[in-house]
Amino acid sequence: MAKPAKQKRKTVEYSRYGYYFIAPFFIVFAIFQLWPLIYTIGLAFCENYTDTMFNVEVGPVFNGIENFKTVFIGKDGTLFNTYTFQSLWNTIIMWLLNFIPQILLALILAVWFTDTRVKMKAQGAYKIMTFMPNIITAATISVLFYSLFNYPNGPVNQFLLESGLLSQPYRFFQQKWATRGIISFINFWMWYGNTMVVLTAGVLGISPSLFEAARVDGASSFQIFKKITLPLLRPILLFTLVNSAIGGLQMYDIPKLLTTSGYGDPDYTTRTITMYMRELAFTGAKQMGKASATSVVLFVVTLFFSLILFYIMRDKDAIRERKQNKAIQKEIARKGAK
Repeated sequence: MAKPAKQKRKTVEYSRYGYYFIAPFFIVFAIFQLWPLIYTIGLAFCENYTDTMFNVEVGPVFNGIENFKTVFIGKDGTLFNTYTFQSLWNTIIMWLLNFIPQILLALILAVWFTDTRVKMKAQGAYKIMTFMPNIITAATISVLFYSLFNYPNGPVNQFLLESGLLSQPYRFFQQKWATRGIISFINFWMWYGNTMVVLTAGVLGISPSLFEAARVDGASSFQIFKKITLPLLRPILLFTLVNSAIGGLQMYDIPKLLTTSGYGDPDYTTRTITMYMRELAFTGAKQMGKASATSVVLFVVTLFFSLILFYIMRDKDAIRERKQNKAIQKEIARKGAK
């Protein structure tokens, strides 16, 4: 008598449900980020503007690299002598002026708040106070600082006059470096608390046993910071640096709202590249093609700075170990072939 065929056990496959959960992100990303990026890159190679005389839109018509020529080469034929690179240079200067002290102060505070030797009281209150500027709107902060440095009756001018540091009121917003300094300070003041919170979380993620063992061995706080905290904080620090670079190079709201005309006073020395892109795309002839080419330049520059940060913050020991392992594997394979 033949044995009855074994029935296959019915199993429920749950693996496909993971795709359902992650699908919304990819759909939103494709619609609102990937497609605009592809369209912008395509538009950078097209002539597309509005004829202001007849109010007629011209294009988009493919014109090769003509937009990039106007972005890179000035009217006098000099390379990089264009409004695009002047705006980019303004952006980089103001970003560096707030980026360097922001990272340094945030790192110092993060280590200080997490140091068990210090045992600082009311840490929560201090963290809230340092993070508070980040939740205030850029418009509110711009109005505040414009009032503080206003000419001639702003509180800063009044303090400098009464203390004898100035003999007459100072026009802060008509001086290039003064305006750049104020914009940089505002961005520093708004974001160092956020950076500090991220770095604090990174430090708290390091095993306390490492710090305890170092203290037992007699290591100082600086030695612990240099040999334990900083190396193990590298991934979080890299994330913070790259995010700061991306956000800093896209600086728009503070310089736009703080300056009198909103076009980068004085004499366009505080006009950022995103401000210039908006002027190209939405004012006058609405040069969408040239604005797209400018945005591609910003994308490449941001990528360049990010790659530099990745290179600087790379784990040299891990790279050296991988190379040694590959060399050992090759040697073993070579001996096995013999």
